[in-house]
Amino acid sequence: MQELIKTPLYNLHLELDAKMVPFAGYKMPVQYTSGIIQEHLHCRKHVGFFDISHMGQCIITGKTSAQELEKLTPGNISGLKSGQQRYTVLTNKNGGIIDDIIITRTESGFFIIVNAACKEKDFTHLKQHLSEHCEVKVLQDQALFAIQGPASAIIMAQLSAPASELSFMQTCTTQISDMPCFISRCGYTGEDGFEISIANQYAESLAKQLLAFDQVEAIGLGARDTLRLEAGLCLYGHELSETISPVEAGLKWTFRKDVDNFLGADTIQSQLKQGATNKRVGLLIEGKIPIRSGSDLFDSQNIKIGLVTSGSFSPSMNKPIALALIDSGYKEQVLYATVRSRTIIANISSLPFIPHRYHRS
Repeated sequence: MQELIKTPLYNLHLELDAKMVPFAGYKMPVQYTSGIIQEHLHCRKHVGFFDISHMGQCIITGKTSAQELEKLTPGNISGLKSGQQRYTVLTNKNGGIIDDIIITRTESGFFIIVNAACKEKDFTHLKQHLSEHCEVKVLQDQALFAIQGPASAIIMAQLSAPASELSFMQTCTTQISDMPCFISRCGYTGEDGFEISIANQYAESLAKQLLAFDQVEAIGLGARDTLRLEAGLCLYGHELSETISPVEAGLKWTFRKDVDNFLGADTIQSQLKQGATNKRVGLLIEGKIPIRSGSDLFDSQNIKIGLVTSGSFSPSMNKPIALALIDSGYKEQVLYATVRSRTIIANISSLPFIPHRYHRS
């Protein structure tokens, strides 16, 4: 059995009395002493600090890198200006999703963040499909943090004025207390916030500086998941996979206009013209019992319509919510699931459950 990897903040997590669990090959904090619900609500009201150093980071350089990346993703990469970033997906030859990623154009090339559980296959995929004119440099010695919540900009203004002036999905290279950082204004909670890439040697120092602010509390993986679920955001391995297309996942908004020359384009073009078999929807659950991932969903005639991909209790709404993949032809608003021999009613809802509060200037 392979030994679990520790992030640069492992000892700090222990000092903060975190409950550590295995996640994507790492030892990660799932919650701290206040618990998942309080961490979640604190992020919505103030600022949450997240250690996301388990995620993969790489830089791609080369004159043809934009054009070559567009052969691997339906996103508009060539149209990015320096300092702009874009959410997109890597697709396979069948139109499924290898991973969802963030691509940023820098002065020298492209900075890419990938999911922790997918990073080895992502980096291999990129190296296999990009030509010798492109170089893929994996950033093994970089930590990654996020601060998320309505007071994030107030915190950032005291650390880096250039970063605090960014708009949503913009980036800058700056310094915090003489520590070089690459900062983007984005996140995975639906709140305004920032992600900070910094060398491992400075990681603990910066983390302690951020946590010293009264508004900031450390947040674990548990609340990170409920926050993204409320925001209606996809999680790889749940709403996204190598057998789920970006059309089925509701990600058509990420496509460039000339979306016809990339891996899996034939399948995805067909789905765009003729419709996909499945669609992603939100569910509001009646009662207090959550419907968990993997649960089957049925119509009133007990015909299977789909399944839940993510389900949990929403601390902000004080009720269970879920995301699901269901038959695209289903026209009713009510679905049913069975939990411990009880029939649970789920009402189809628009997404996100909680309005996004991204900062757009």
